[in-house]
Amino acid sequence: MGLLDRVSMLVRSNLNDLLDRAEDPEKAIKQLLMDMNNQLIQVKTQVASAIADEKRLQARAEESQRTADDWQRKAELALDKGDDDLAKQALQRRNTYATTAAGLHEQWQAHSAQVQALKDGLRQLQTKIDEAEAKKELLIARHRSSKAQEQMHKTLSGIKGVGAMGEFDRLEAKVQQQEARAQAYTDLSSDSLDDKFAALEAESEVDRQLRELKERRQQSQLPPGR
Repeated sequence: MGLLDRVSMLVRSNLNDLLDRAEDPEKAIKQLLMDMNNQLIQVKTQVASAIADEKRLQARAEESQRTADDWQRKAELALDKGDDDLAKQALQRRNTYATTAAGLHEQWQAHSAQVQALKDGLRQLQTKIDEAEAKKELLIARHRSSKAQEQMHKTLSGIKGVGAMGEFDRLEAKVQQQEARAQAYTDLSSDSLDDKFAALEAESEVDRQLRELKERRQQSQLPPGR
C-alpha cells in the first residue's frame, strides 16, 4: 500500500469505531496517533522531495525553451547573412529544442498535480491528528462508559471485512499501472517506414518555416511606404 493510500486510510479512520473494536481503547488511540505522526513525517519528506523534482522539471523546460529561442535568433542571423543552409540547420535545432521544451512542460504539469495531491494529503492528515488529539481523552471516557453498558451485547460481526476495500483499491491501482505501462510501450513503438515518412514531413516543415522566415525578413527590410 502506497504512502498516500495509508494516509487516506488514517484520515478516513473512525475514532469511535476504533475504540469499539480495541481491547485496550487508551492504548489503541495512542497507537493511532503515533501512526499518524509517523505518516505525517513521511508525507512531509515526500512533499519536499516532490517539490524539488517539480522545480527541476520547470527549470529544464524553461532552459529548453530558451535554447529553442536562441536557435531561432541564430536562424534569423544566418538568413540575414545570406546563408540559407545554415539558417535551415538552425531551424532544425530550434524545432528539436521546442519539442523537448513542450514535453518537459507537460511532465512538469503532471508532476505538479501529484505534488498538489501530496499537499492535500498532508493537510488532511494534520487536521485528523489535531482532531484526534482534541478528542482523545473524551473518546476514551465515552468508550469506557458505553463498553460497560454494551459489553454483553457486542459481537464480532463485520471484523473479517476490515481492510478488504483497501486491498481491493491497491490491486486496482496495480492493474491501472500495468495498463498505463502497456499503453506507454505501445505509444513508443513505431514502424520504420512511418519513421521515414515522418522525417520527410519534418524536412518539408522546416522548408516551409525557412520560406516564411525569409518572407518576414524581406518584408521587414523594405523601405517604409513600399
